[in-house]
Amino acid sequence: MVQNKSIIFLKHPTEFPVVGEHFEVQTKELNVTLAPSDVLVKNLFISLDPYMRGRMRNTDKSYTAGFQLGHVLNGGGVSEVIESKNDAFPVGTIVTGFVGWEQFSHVPGAQGLRALPNARTSPIPLSAYIGVLGMPGMTASLKIIGQPKKGETIFISAAAGAVGQLVGQMAKQQGLRVIGSVGRDDKVDYLINELKFDAAFNYKKGNILENLKSLAPEGIDIYYENVGGETLEAALEVMNTHGRVIACGMISQYNTQTPYGIRNLTHVVGKRITIRGFIVSDFAAECGADFARDVGSWLVKGEIIYKEDITEGIENAPDAFIGMLNGRNFGKAVVKIADL
Repeated sequence: MVQNKSIIFLKHPTEFPVVGEHFEVQTKELNVTLAPSDVLVKNLFISLDPYMRGRMRNTDKSYTAGFQLGHVLNGGGVSEVIESKNDAFPVGTIVTGFVGWEQFSHVPGAQGLRALPNARTSPIPLSAYIGVLGMPGMTASLKIIGQPKKGETIFISAAAGAVGQLVGQMAKQQGLRVIGSVGRDDKVDYLINELKFDAAFNYKKGNILENLKSLAPEGIDIYYENVGGETLEAALEVMNTHGRVIACGMISQYNTQTPYGIRNLTHVVGKRITIRGFIVSDFAAECGADFARDVGSWLVKGEIIYKEDITEGIENAPDAFIGMLNGRNFGKAVVKIADL
């Protein structure tokens, strides 16, 4: 008899989720009968991402389906097929795709899974497929929305996180001056000394606007938006005419019932600022293959640095998720469930 430990969604949170109130660990016997084309996978890694907080809202008005009460939470993962009735995914295949926050997942029709044929022998860590190699929207959004020009200045919030650290390095490759904001001094050191950002500051120290003004005396041309609230307001204040805001996320607003009111939106008109939001799927079909090839090559050659924050054990996923929402993670938040 095999036991399957899972994380079950219990209640819609209105502010920060609480372990035991909004989700909990449950262990049940694994009892699965596969239909034709189905697979059973052993989950190795799962991804923790800010957008998942939006899936916990009690609303049908969202770009992605919400979590179902009483069901297992799900998201991106890397897994090994351990039982199969699908010729495209024989036993032993390493796959990436949507799986449950659990040790084993039954995937009907292998829906959404993608085989990673060289994963066992590749020098690239398996966790990279739900992190640095799993977000093709980043490079496309920087190019298509940001329209960067050599010599311009880009400001990136949450710059040591899953998205920010890679966007900053790509911007440096394109000849931009790169400024980042983070919530800890060791993250500031990481941006400047390891990722070679031109400047960085701890937003918890001093005034965000004054920090940004001092580091960007000639203004910013692109803001890669991950935080929202006061940081977005400061970026609009410092932004140059015809500036571009790439809105990837606004994590500071996800766990509050009193959102921060941006007070200087008149700059959007006076400075002719473009603000455009996006989600990864907007660019995945167009740019996904090139992104995976290029970034995979950069990783192997050591031409980019990518930091992960790995939590061990599926039972620790809820606390790690809350920690990510609070900024405790340093790098891409991942849960390691099992070894290959």
